[in-house]
Order: sequence, then structure tokens, then C-alpha cells
Amino acid sequence: MGLDSSTGEIANSSQDEKSTDITVLGTCIIDCVSYVPHLPTVGETLRATRYQTGYGGKGANQCVSAAKLGSKTVLISKLGDDEWGDKYRENLEKFNVGTNYIETTTGKSTGIAQINVAENGENQIVIIPGANDVLSPTDIDKAQDLLDSSKILICQLETPLPATLAALRRFKNGISILNASPAPSENTLELFTLPTILCINQVEAAAMSKRAVPNIEEAKRAISNFLCLGCNTVIITLGKEGAIFASLSEPKPIHVRAPRVEEVLDTTGAGDAFVGALAHYLARYPDLPLYRKVGGAVTIASMSVQQYGTQSSYPMAKDLRFDITLKNFDWSYV
Repeated sequence: MGLDSSTGEIANSSQDEKSTDITVLGTCIIDCVSYVPHLPTVGETLRATRYQTGYGGKGANQCVSAAKLGSKTVLISKLGDDEWGDKYRENLEKFNVGTNYIETTTGKSTGIAQINVAENGENQIVIIPGANDVLSPTDIDKAQDLLDSSKILICQLETPLPATLAALRRFKNGISILNASPAPSENTLELFTLPTILCINQVEAAAMSKRAVPNIEEAKRAISNFLCLGCNTVIITLGKEGAIFASLSEPKPIHVRAPRVEEVLDTTGAGDAFVGALAHYLARYPDLPLYRKVGGAVTIASMSVQQYGTQSSYPMAKDLRFDITLKNFDWSYV
């Protein structure tokens, strides 16, 4: 089973009743969030207006995003043997995320993220991976049956690279999405050639292409470069401008615009909301063109920035006021 890049359809998507819609290899991280008037400059001390803790980590966020929309999801991850680890597992189970492949690691702390969120919704994030850093190819070996029965695999680069590459190599029967975030310090060709879909934002696209990607024209150039390196399908998210994508078989880029948002409260985790929703639509709507799935994911991300927090900001299926099969998303070739 794979992605037909020209139509955005999943070929041969039938699975048995024991199949999993989406498997995610990724991190579980506790978010420690300070809400500040603006993002601090070097040496500046600010008084926060609000502080909260929540559940984050790119892998867990993406898994929860898809699960809240109705997908059957399983997370491969690590937690520390501390109070936060127990609480995090309970949080995932609350959203019906499969936790059988999440191991508690003795002597390691659960991952932590220090996050500043400005009044305009922009953020700064520093992560302390903790137990997430011991994810390895051995964990992928243990999960081979799960990979074989999954329609979609999501990976990111918060996890150790050997584990990520092992998962992408081992996943043979479905669509794989690599959210190359944070951007790799060095480009490995397999990061471009192994996943079915490479999904990145403008900052990550700039780091991986070695040139700034401030607008749609530069995003088009970056996509062209990535396709030349062997990518099958590339999606670059553009924040309030939506997303742009193209594929080897359909290289003319398509721009899907985001709906207008009156007030942005918190952009933390919006990219994860997009990736999780994209995976959900790929798994559940194989016959729809890719621009509709990207449009649905953009809409979900736009909904998330209107709430505080990460996983808590992601909408449930019952909260949606659109039908992806009927909605006329704002898109065009560019």
C-alpha cells in the first residue's frame, strides 16, 4: 500500500479488523508553559502573566490529534520512572491511544519542554528529552507486528535518528510521514527518500535546503530541490498562509490556504495538530484527493491556535463544523 502522488489516494488500503490506523514513533514530553507579553531577547527578564503544565512531545501530540478525530492510534515511546510518567500514560489512555509499546525507563526522567508563548501566539521551545533519548532500533524490532498492521506511520526527529530511520526502513505496507522537526543538523539522504511524505515548516525547510523560505515562491523552490533529492511527496506548512505541496508524479505545487482566524492565542503544537489530522484523513479517506486532506489538516491546525495548550487545544470529531468530503477548500496551483 502506498500513496498515489498524482491523486493523493492510498492504493490497496484494505486492512483486517486488527489493523491500526496510525502508529506513531515519537516523544512524550511534559510542557511547562509561561505566557509572556513578548518573546524575551538575550539577557531580558520578563514577568509571565500565566503559567501552566500540560502534555506534549511531537509524537504524543500527533497521536492524540489523530485519536481525537477518531483514528485508532498506537504510540511507540519512552517515559521516565517518575510521577509524570504515570500521569502521562493515564492521559494517553484517556484519549484511547494504544500504550502497549510505551516503556517506562528505570533511572530516567520523563521528557520536559520549557515553552514561552507571547501575546501574539508565537512561541519559543527548549526540550529536555529524558527517557525519550533511549529509544532505539531494538524498540522498532519489538514493534514489527504493529508496523505490519498499520496503515500510516508517523515519525519525527525529536527521537534518536537510528530509531527513526529503522522505523521508516521497516515500514513496508502503508504511507509513512516524516515530520522532520526539529530540523536535522546534517541532511541524511534517507530522510528524503525513505518516507512517503516529508512534512516540514518554513524554518525546517530553510535549514534543510540551506536557504531562507520566507514566502510561497521560496517554498516552491525548496520543494523542487527536495523532489530532486528523491522525495516522493513534500508538504511545507506556512502558518497562517496554509500549506503547499507537490510530488514526483505531480510536480506543479498546490497551495491550500488556511481559514481566517480572528484571534490567535497559542501556536504551540499547531504543526503537530496538522500532522495528526493529515494522517487521520489519509487513513480514513483513501479516495479523496490530497488537497482535501491537506485542507482538512490546515483547518484543524487553525482551530488549535484559538485555544491555549497543545493536546488540550486539538478538536474532537464532534467539534468539527465541516465535512471533508463536501467542503470546498481554498486551493490553487502556484
